[in-house]
Amino acid sequence: MTQQPNSPIRGWTVVIAALGVNLIIGALYAWSVVGKALAGQWHWTKTQAMLPFATSTAAFAVTMIFAGRWQDKVGPRYVAMLGGIVFGLGLVLSSFVHSYGLMMITFGLVGGIGIGLSYCATTPPSIKWFPPAKKGLITGIVVSGVGLAAVYMSPLTNYLLKVTSIQQTFLILGIGTIVLISILAQFLTNPPTGYVPAQAAASTGSKARPPAASRRELDWHEMLRTGQFYQIWLMFVLSASAGLLIIGNITLIAQDQAPKWDKAFLLVMVVAIFNTCGRFLSGFLSDRIGRTNTMILAFILQAVNMFMFTQYRTPALLLFGSAFTGLCYGTIFTLFPAATADFYGIRNLGVNYGTVFTAFGVAGVTGSVLGGRVRDLFGAYTYAFITCGIMLLVGAVLAFLLKAPKTEMIPAVPPPGPGCATKLSKADAAR
Repeated sequence: MTQQPNSPIRGWTVVIAALGVNLIIGALYAWSVVGKALAGQWHWTKTQAMLPFATSTAAFAVTMIFAGRWQDKVGPRYVAMLGGIVFGLGLVLSSFVHSYGLMMITFGLVGGIGIGLSYCATTPPSIKWFPPAKKGLITGIVVSGVGLAAVYMSPLTNYLLKVTSIQQTFLILGIGTIVLISILAQFLTNPPTGYVPAQAAASTGSKARPPAASRRELDWHEMLRTGQFYQIWLMFVLSASAGLLIIGNITLIAQDQAPKWDKAFLLVMVVAIFNTCGRFLSGFLSDRIGRTNTMILAFILQAVNMFMFTQYRTPALLLFGSAFTGLCYGTIFTLFPAATADFYGIRNLGVNYGTVFTAFGVAGVTGSVLGGRVRDLFGAYTYAFITCGIMLLVGAVLAFLLKAPKTEMIPAVPPPGPGCATKLSKADAAR
């Protein structure tokens, strides 16, 4: 058992570096600003403007499987650094193309692979430095960077598009990405073998019986043999689709529903701010009332928001709807990795959550392309809003029915060290 005096400082250094990496790869969420420029300056259709974004989310999600497994084996530093270089390269290459087909390869495929590599190397090392009771909070802090990125990336991208060009904007963002992530990645490290956070060590030394969940350390193929994985995966698809519909199309939605408003790019910032708040809030809340209870609450509230979105036809109402979307959407990226760790342990969290995260790729296509396609066909986003609202209600029902895998379904594998123990929250254990 290893406990180092400076472990809290080292742990928070990892968290801050992981947050920084996510703040940069979160450039993905500023695509709505670029998409509007592509539709206006290059005369792409709404669907064409969303295809690079959708391709990027799909490549991002698929890469998480392989990158997560690699990160579990070699550690987070090199995986995150490679991801930054690849993502930056995708942005640089995008500065040389003009067709949506080629940009689906540069920004979409290459950029998405880079995002997946970096993203998978941020959460696992961060939560390993802290006791299980802080799992939700630490996850919320780390993943908040992706949502918060659009707060600065949206106005920065909007400014660059005004003073330079679409091509130069991609080039500047690409070079900056390579440099900054390469630096931040050097601070991403796993704790030493046998490391136990102080609070967890105290709990281990007590007379209290360790929870059954501490024996749950499944590899990805064992996880796939549990029905709960498919339930969680489908919940991810259903809930993420609504958020990605709004994030990918919000400036275009504002152009339809409040055509005289010339500051629609502010909506991207509002979504980002509340996206970040949702990640913090859900991490704090889920550690107290349980992951599934928090999911149910977020899904139902987001469904109501989707059904109402077609009525948001003033700047004030669009700001409200965007804020509410961000708040509920942000919960996904705290709740699902924490739930994956709760159910299947943290030893293989990189590859396990990477497998769960493939749902994000499906949601990226479903949400963002659904919005553009419906708009091109029907002249409004109404049917897309209604569809996503129904999907969210189905997700809430699945969350209500979700129960922890039975102990007998999971082999009692001794953890590699006391620091790898995980536990379910009381609320989820009761379910």
